[in-house]
Amino acid sequence: MTNQLDALRKFTTVVADTGDFDVMRKYKPTDATTNPSLILKAVQEEENRELVRKVMTDHPGVSATELASQILVAFGREILSIIPGRVSTEVDARLSFDTQASIERARQIIAMYKRSGVERDRVLIKLASTWEGVQAARILQAEGIHCNMTLMFSLPQALAAAQAKVQLISPFVGRIYDWYKKDAGDKWDEAANSGTNDPGVQSVQRIYDYYKAYDIRTEIMGASFRNTGQITALAGCDLLTISPDLLEALSQSEAPLQRQLDPEAARKEAPEWQASNEVAFRTGLNNDAMATEKLAEGIRKFASDAIKLDELIAKARA
Repeated sequence: MTNQLDALRKFTTVVADTGDFDVMRKYKPTDATTNPSLILKAVQEEENRELVRKVMTDHPGVSATELASQILVAFGREILSIIPGRVSTEVDARLSFDTQASIERARQIIAMYKRSGVERDRVLIKLASTWEGVQAARILQAEGIHCNMTLMFSLPQALAAAQAKVQLISPFVGRIYDWYKKDAGDKWDEAANSGTNDPGVQSVQRIYDYYKAYDIRTEIMGASFRNTGQITALAGCDLLTISPDLLEALSQSEAPLQRQLDPEAARKEAPEWQASNEVAFRTGLNNDAMATEKLAEGIRKFASDAIKLDELIAKARA
């Protein structure tokens, strides 16, 4: 029988959410995503120390910030030697509210890839889905630099990204689920909020239905999963980025899997068209406590891990 991971590939592009090269070799995803937390973990693994050491040797005298970017690119280049598709490399979360600095850092990352022989069509620049991040993506996309909007928790963020004509968005599922579960406390009913009733799944479904109903070409990649039920409930999404433990769980399950998201179904029940501009973005985000809190929390966490990476580099240089 076909396992769930192979069944999922019939409807959805499978993406590995990891910095572990062995995982990519084992599960053979099309694309791969990384973030500061994953890279921070990866650089501390014994098997990756030679890669990090080589980057430091090859780039003496550069700033810690540039060296961190070189390490990100080195991991991305190694990933691209394994997978056939694209890798997502993230702009420092500390720049999430600085449009121009985000643009400059993205250009630097693309230039680093170019110098190492990787063309820009194999790289997605990850930016936080702040208003400033979206505006940076608008400019980068116009230059032919493809962007992946991360830390996305709401339709207003998705609409702004679509208007900016970004290549791909990564609406988070698990972190939305976490917020609603914590908010409900003792009243949370796990069974009643699972599968298609999961609030994180429903958020991606809303975005998917809107995009497909209005033929928006931006790709949708569900991210941040807590269990395989969230993944199977989104079978049919353009892409899904999945952690190693859940890739393993899907590969070991032979339970039936059917397509859940379908563009034709979305077009039949087209949602109401919504305007997207800065006022609508900020108002919509502000009116959504979950999205506001999880966006801020995510930026803080990624920024904290970027600082830890800088500290590791400084310690290694000492």
